[in-house]
Amino acid sequence: MKGLINRIAKYFSLVKFSHTIFAMPFAILGFFIAVNEDGFTFSIKIFLLVILCMILARNTAMAFNRYADKKFDKLNKRTAIREIPAGIISPAAALTFVIVNAILFIITSGFINILTLILSPVALLVILGYSYTKRFTPLSHLVLGLGLSFAPVGAYISVTGEFSLVPVLYGLVVLTWVGGFDIIYSLQDINFDRDNSLFSIPASVGAKMAAIISLMLHMISIALIIIIGLITGSSLVYYIGSLFFGGLLIWEHIIVKPDDLKNINMAFATFNSLAGIIFVAFAIADIYIA
Repeated sequence: MKGLINRIAKYFSLVKFSHTIFAMPFAILGFFIAVNEDGFTFSIKIFLLVILCMILARNTAMAFNRYADKKFDKLNKRTAIREIPAGIISPAAALTFVIVNAILFIITSGFINILTLILSPVALLVILGYSYTKRFTPLSHLVLGLGLSFAPVGAYISVTGEFSLVPVLYGLVVLTWVGGFDIIYSLQDINFDRDNSLFSIPASVGAKMAAIISLMLHMISIALIIIIGLITGSSLVYYIGSLFFGGLLIWEHIIVKPDDLKNINMAFATFNSLAGIIFVAFAIADIYIA
């Protein structure tokens, strides 16, 4: 039993399971927007299937990223301790984990409705393709954001079987939010990326300009949230959540400077996790107040 627990822990570490928290709240928000629509009600079955799809998609994407980047991770002092370059998990085992999770993701999507089944390979194409984008475009940060942006849209479709404007706008919030903080995170590897012909916005335009682009993306995220509030006629509760979200994003840029990255892990993990969780909690509360 202890051996099994240790093995599971290794795979949880491989996929940084704790980082699922970035997109998961917005998937839950998309679900609750849908069940509040006329003609739809809460289904524990669909809710659990949505959560499972999120976990399986995240496992697939992250494990494949680790597999695809194993050569670069081994060369980079910051990432050499990761499971594959450190020899904790073999490349073959990681790839098997990817395949199993991808198949389970498609199967689980099929248990929801026909549209989620049809769209599941599209989602996989984006989240798997992201791992190679850094080899040819600095816009890889936005591709990562695009992959996570499916969370609110997919959850909404899981309930209703159709698209809608508000979940798509929330998808754009996730895209710009994730793209922005991924640019900040990649400041750590600016020299490594340049030395190894890898593309990132910091490596392409420099640390200071990258920080400005990241801030601009986060300003778009905040603006989109306000626009959504106006479209949906949200209450004060929603805007209090928006204030927390915007404040944490702005504070992230205050504590992380292009020439001072000592707070980068706190900004990346703690601030962004709190921003998503707090905002979604207030947004869901607003749904039932409005």
